[in-house]
Amino acid sequence: MTGDAHPFNSLTDEGLQALLKRAIRITLIVGGLAALVVWKASGWRDAAMLAAGVAISAASIHEWRRLVRFLSAKLDHQQAPRGAAVSAVLFVLRLGIFGAAIYVSLKCLRGSVVALLFGLGLALLAMVWEAVRLLRD
Repeated sequence: MTGDAHPFNSLTDEGLQALLKRAIRITLIVGGLAALVVWKASGWRDAAMLAAGVAISAASIHEWRRLVRFLSAKLDHQQAPRGAAVSAVLFVLRLGIFGAAIYVSLKCLRGSVVALLFGLGLALLAMVWEAVRLLRD
């Protein structure tokens, strides 16, 4: 084992914010392109289900980003960023909000559940991609 520091140990708050911002961008771009392909191949209902999953994924990463900013400010004994209380409350309520969004999309759009699950899993794929990228650098 080498004496090199682990890449995650040298990750700063700004670096983590940039990583999460790139993950949001990757989620939206890949999700948008995939929705266009699904729309062409399978129809608008499946594309809308995929887009709903992508929107929930991107919103989840965004809320994690806001929560990390809030926690970092608290740990560094700095003033909490604007909207920190809203971020903390929404973080707790997001499961209900996103659960309702999933339920409504399943009932109203009547598209493929697989497309919705792919959209929901896209955030995880984007985060893994960014983590691997960080490890390689």
